[in-house]
Amino acid sequence: MSLGYDKPLYILPFDHRGSFQTKMFGWKGALNAEQTAEIAAAKRVIYDGFCKALDGGVPKEKAGILVDEQFGAAVIVDAVASGVATAMPAEKSGQNEFDFEYGEDFGAHIEALNPTFCKVLVRYNVEDEVEMNQRQAVRLKRLSDWLKEHDRKYVFELLVPASSAQLEAVGGDKKAYDANVRPGLMVRAIHELQDKGVEPDVWKIEGVDQRDDCVKLAEATRRGGRDKVGNIVLGRGENEQKVHEWLTAAAGVPGYIGFAVGRTTFWDAVQDLRQEKHSREEAVAQIAAKYRKFVDVFEKAAG
Repeated sequence: MSLGYDKPLYILPFDHRGSFQTKMFGWKGALNAEQTAEIAAAKRVIYDGFCKALDGGVPKEKAGILVDEQFGAAVIVDAVASGVATAMPAEKSGQNEFDFEYGEDFGAHIEALNPTFCKVLVRYNVEDEVEMNQRQAVRLKRLSDWLKEHDRKYVFELLVPASSAQLEAVGGDKKAYDANVRPGLMVRAIHELQDKGVEPDVWKIEGVDQRDDCVKLAEATRRGGRDKVGNIVLGRGENEQKVHEWLTAAAGVPGYIGFAVGRTTFWDAVQDLRQEKHSREEAVAQIAAKYRKFVDVFEKAAG
């Protein structure tokens, strides 16, 4: 299988596990069967919102979901059977350092549910936690090699959190770090990971404000003959306006094929449903409308 994926890809991610359990439901520690079922039911609401958006006109061939096996196995099975692009995470939830959720059995879990993509979330700052970066790179290359050997696609979610020194250098201003420091660190992280043998088909990367930075990031992910590699913009839980700005900056840049916006799409709808502020049908409709709006924003900006 050749490296890359360059078709439009509009993902609704709801693979959140630890944060979903603690922040949405307020539960800590091991879950009982009833709690697990309740979280799974909430994820089904999100999936139904996605399906409603497809029924409302979002092109199925451009759409996709990202959901976890723990709470969303039934959703993955349904989506695969329906011909919807699916992605499933391989990482342990809530960890600063990447490691496999299912240890040595990671491959068996991927093959059992047969998603279109395997996804990882990785925190990687080239100027911080150098030893941790090296350990992560070894595991990530192992996954990269396994996926290529088994003709499977790889989505890499890259987060570049500021180190204490980097944040101090901008006076503690996180927005200044995001605007002026993070883009360059992202390019360096992409280069370093590629040089270590990590070869994603799609980079799921944090939004940047400037189109020039989008160009540099796309050039980094596609350097050295990686001409078909795609980039998608993640939402990072930001408000709708900020996500719109990021999508507008990226749309139309060669190499940017779409987005993966999760919490901004579904969080309020699911929370309001749990608090009985509206019905399940209304929650589904709200998720569908927000997802469709992000599709419209990206496609309009792309021209």
